[in-house]
Amino acid sequence: MIAAILPYFPKKFVWIFSKAYISGETMEDAIRVSKELNNDGMMVTLDVLGEFITNLDEAEENKQEYLELIDEAEKNNIDGNYSVKPTSFGLLIDEEACYKHIREIVAKAASYGNFIRIDMEDSPCVDMEIKLYRRLKAEFPKSVGLVLQSYMRRTLDDIKAMLDMHTDDSPLSYRLCKGIYVEPVEIAFKKYEEINQHFLEDLEFMFANKIYVGIATHDKPLIEGSYQLIEKYNVPKHMYEFQMLYGVTPALRKSVVDKGHRMRIYVPFGLKWFGYSTRRLKENPKMAMHIIKAIFYKG
Repeated sequence: MIAAILPYFPKKFVWIFSKAYISGETMEDAIRVSKELNNDGMMVTLDVLGEFITNLDEAEENKQEYLELIDEAEKNNIDGNYSVKPTSFGLLIDEEACYKHIREIVAKAASYGNFIRIDMEDSPCVDMEIKLYRRLKAEFPKSVGLVLQSYMRRTLDDIKAMLDMHTDDSPLSYRLCKGIYVEPVEIAFKKYEEINQHFLEDLEFMFANKIYVGIATHDKPLIEGSYQLIEKYNVPKHMYEFQMLYGVTPALRKSVVDKGHRMRIYVPFGLKWFGYSTRRLKENPKMAMHIIKAIFYKG
């Protein structure tokens, strides 16, 4: 019930829930949180919130914010990279304009020897985002990566189809996650066991083909399964990392770090936090309990 009605609540109320999962509204907030995570031995990926824009003026604003963010993060010696959602740059409005905006961001990151991760969005975007990845990777072979979602029935075929780009001078780099968007059963696995099974199948294929992978999950069985695959393929630490969302499952996160695995935290920030927050709750209604606790147990 809370998940369904939350978007209609005042923003001040929603912020009670959101502040645990968002670094803040400003770039300074994101830099501060990133430094704290770095000091605790974790890397970050920084993300300016906002997606599915309605006009290209917003795309230009988002690009400028990313360019400023990269300069600011590098100035502060942040151990991290950057994540971008193509719909924030007009993917569904003007595909070529989106490419040009993100190309400028990748070029800026590459000038610092850094890296941009292209987030995967819902099914209408998948082919366009793979095309975007191919195009950018041809020019910036070590400075751009892609997200893949294990709940999509097509994902393993997509991984196999992109092997043509995988060379020593131009290695593939993926973030593997379960997937967050509501998709029809014809194109996406729905059952928990199915999604987990395909997550580990995709991960095993990546390890077997020496593809760098960010293992993005808060699911303990998947983390245990990942440990087993890392041991099976004797994967060196520089060829993978675990990834988690800011503010989510901190105890599980610590257990991964304590075992000596590298960890990267997704650090979102920005004025457009409201949509991100309500989407997080819709994806996982169990998080409603956190809201209730935040309201009644503020101490």
